[in-house]
Amino acid sequence: MVFQGVAPMLWGPLSDRWGRRPIFLACLLTLALSCVGLALIPVDAYWALLLLRCLQAAGSASTVALGAGVIGDISVAAERGGFYGLYTLGPLFGPAIGPVIGGALSDGLGWRAIFWFICIGSALCFVFLVLFMPETLRILVGNGSILPSPIYRPVIPVIGRGRVQLQPSGDREIKSYPNPLRILTYPDVLILLLFNGMVCSVFYGVTASLSPLFQDAYPFLTQTTIGLCFLAIGGGLVIGSLTTGKLLDRDYQVIKQRLLKAAQEQLPDGGVVDPEDVTKDECFPIEEARLRTVPFYMVFIIIAVAGYGWCIKQKVNIAGPLLLQMISVSNHLYVALYQHCSQRKPTVGCLGIGVMNTAQTLCIDLLPSQGSSVAACNNVVRCSLSAALISVIDLILRALNPGWTYILFAGICLLAMPLIWVVKHIGPSCRAKRRLRDT
Repeated sequence: MVFQGVAPMLWGPLSDRWGRRPIFLACLLTLALSCVGLALIPVDAYWALLLLRCLQAAGSASTVALGAGVIGDISVAAERGGFYGLYTLGPLFGPAIGPVIGGALSDGLGWRAIFWFICIGSALCFVFLVLFMPETLRILVGNGSILPSPIYRPVIPVIGRGRVQLQPSGDREIKSYPNPLRILTYPDVLILLLFNGMVCSVFYGVTASLSPLFQDAYPFLTQTTIGLCFLAIGGGLVIGSLTTGKLLDRDYQVIKQRLLKAAQEQLPDGGVVDPEDVTKDECFPIEEARLRTVPFYMVFIIIAVAGYGWCIKQKVNIAGPLLLQMISVSNHLYVALYQHCSQRKPTVGCLGIGVMNTAQTLCIDLLPSQGSSVAACNNVVRCSLSAALISVIDLILRALNPGWTYILFAGICLLAMPLIWVVKHIGPSCRAKRRLRDT
């Protein structure tokens, strides 16, 4: 998890400078080769196992940050929530279905088969990107109409085929290597990353402790059936991710229409307000648009996390903790209520995944030209906090028991809630200072 957090700090800024496509390919090649080494490693070479696992994490985790950069390249704020919600299906569904596949492979073919499976999968992704993925970095291709050098072009140009493509007008200015840590000096972004990291660490605490807790509480489970238990989290993540993006775009439109109505009332009769005027960065309260429903998500996360721990402690029917897992990361139980009430006031939407997707989307909104660097900083913060929590979770469980452990985790979420209002309060002034410095 340490390398999972640190590696995107290298790959992300490189992609903001040299392009998404070549860095994507480099990450996937690193992942595939490290899996080959892991599949062939001698059983007594623990140091090599640890080293190759670090390389594996460095290759795989960085692709998530690069994808966030692509979202920043191809979308505007009004539609970014939907794009990001759809994009996160992969990074979220993979870890949920992975334990199921891993348990079956380990039981049937041995643990080495897991790494051969990942190697084949990452190699297929590498070939797919070589064949089809175009470059999206705007300093290289503009809006897609500039024809880049061959390394940035797919072998089979499906996207943008038939468009009139222009040659670049001149040499591209090569900037010095960007320091992604500079992003952590922006107060609004740093607070948002800390908030997201605290919620994410609780999510990792739930997933990391699932296997040992379920083995103790439900001894009839095998490795394969424990892997199947992760499907509850995966189902909640998929449902939540799909609906979160739509609700984020809906919130954006609600705030936009509210501003349009207020601006129209201030004009004399017959005047018309240009919708683009109210969505300019200096005018639009993007923090309010993104975070308006997050406090309601947090209330239900706190309830679900606390209930999850006590269900395991009391060894209730296994359906109980699995349902609470799904609720704590999904939103489908609350979408109807949101759709009914959000015309008048903010109400309940997505939960765990809703909070994390919302925070990550807002980070890209605040710094769209540095999407991969922002995602890299987000990775560092959330992986650092998650690694710290996971490193002591076994000690906490032994000292407290599952019930009080997850009461403690619910308390972490409760402590994070005030950060929402801090970001909404200081966000506009921080954006104004960055605009002034940039100009």
